[in-house]
Amino acid sequence: MEDLEAIAGKIVGSLEAKNVIRERALTMSRQVIQRGARSIQAIHRGEYEVAKELLSEASGIIAAMREEAASHPDIYFAGYVQDAQKEFAEASVTYALISGQPLPDPDDLGVEYAAYLNGLGEAMGELRRYILDLIRRGQLERGEELLKIMEDIYGLLVAIDFPQAITGGLRRTTDMVRGVVERTRGDLTMAIRQEKLREALEELEDRVLKEPEGVDDEPLLSRGEYP
Repeated sequence: MEDLEAIAGKIVGSLEAKNVIRERALTMSRQVIQRGARSIQAIHRGEYEVAKELLSEASGIIAAMREEAASHPDIYFAGYVQDAQKEFAEASVTYALISGQPLPDPDDLGVEYAAYLNGLGEAMGELRRYILDLIRRGQLERGEELLKIMEDIYGLLVAIDFPQAITGGLRRTTDMVRGVVERTRGDLTMAIRQEKLREALEELEDRVLKEPEGVDDEPLLSRGEYP
């Protein structure tokens, strides 16, 4: 049947084209995730230029992936594209917060809002890691600044109350963020208390060392000051 063969050929051709796009989307998704992970590693090493370059590469791949898969919603929303966007958003947010840059806008990053929100939440784990490094270096004021940002972001996430299918599982991410914020607050509070205790002991030691010299050490009884 010639008509059946024509229909089958048309369908197979369409599916082959779709499969090519799917394979490319999977490859690009892995490339974005790899660059995101490497950029985060560079951020924690203080290699901000390296991180910035990796994020720039990831941004180009994100744009290409969005353009190629946009005509196939079933591929675009299959999950792996959003996973790549989430990882890219996480790395971009981590870079901005640690390097003191403005928080990136999801539209500027070219990512879906749900992916951005989940990436924003995931970045709090990296921020906690950085704050622990600050504690070890004794930079507690900077740690307090970042903790305040973490609390603000948690306040935003917990206020977004929509079905999981719309937010991409944001509730689970928000629960994770709450635990991260609470543990970080506890670690930072303990470090601040220890620092205050250390300062108090140093102050006491300085006062003792600055006691005037030449004080008569002769027992008071020998001077007749007590009966």
